[in-house]
Amino acid sequence: MHATEPTVELPLFPLQAVLFPGGRLTLKIFEARYLDLIGSCLREQRPFGVVTLRSGHEVRRPDERVAFEPIGTLAELLDVDSDTPGILHVTCCGRSRFGMRDSRQRDDGLWLAHTDAIADDATVEPGATQREAVRGLRDAMASLKAQSVVPFLEPFRFDDAGWVANRWCELLPIPQAAKYKLMTLPDPAMRLKLVDDFLRSEGVIA
Repeated sequence: MHATEPTVELPLFPLQAVLFPGGRLTLKIFEARYLDLIGSCLREQRPFGVVTLRSGHEVRRPDERVAFEPIGTLAELLDVDSDTPGILHVTCCGRSRFGMRDSRQRDDGLWLAHTDAIADDATVEPGATQREAVRGLRDAMASLKAQSVVPFLEPFRFDDAGWVANRWCELLPIPQAAKYKLMTLPDPAMRLKLVDDFLRSEGVIA
């Protein structure tokens, strides 16, 4: 059974962030609704959906209106740890994107939605004019590794335009709304072109 089948309600985790396919997500979980969600996902070995908040807060507030974007990303659990009772430290990997057809909130505050799967990016090699963007990402990763920071999950796919664009989107200090629009673009070559244009405009690459 797949979480993106229309007959299945996918549990949602609204965040003030954008999860890209192939991206790494770490969460500190303490709300009862999400502790139960992680427990259920562990038992059933299934993902949950991460959606980007348009309004409202990640932590539930009484009578607050919450709205989130209609396209999200499946999050697969990689590691769950706890060093304090009632708190979980969770590491996830972004998988396929999905579109929501409807959503509802349970009494305990957990959001659910019927979803439709969105096809994964086609594997497209970066263009000749985007080699500097690829080289720049390698350099950025090497610099972070020297600081004992490894921001990306393996395998590294520098020959995949969508993967390179997604990893740059995670690193760049661009607004959340812009990251969301880039994540939803169906054309990975166009996504990398837009990232490449931004990098050049900011002098990150020549």
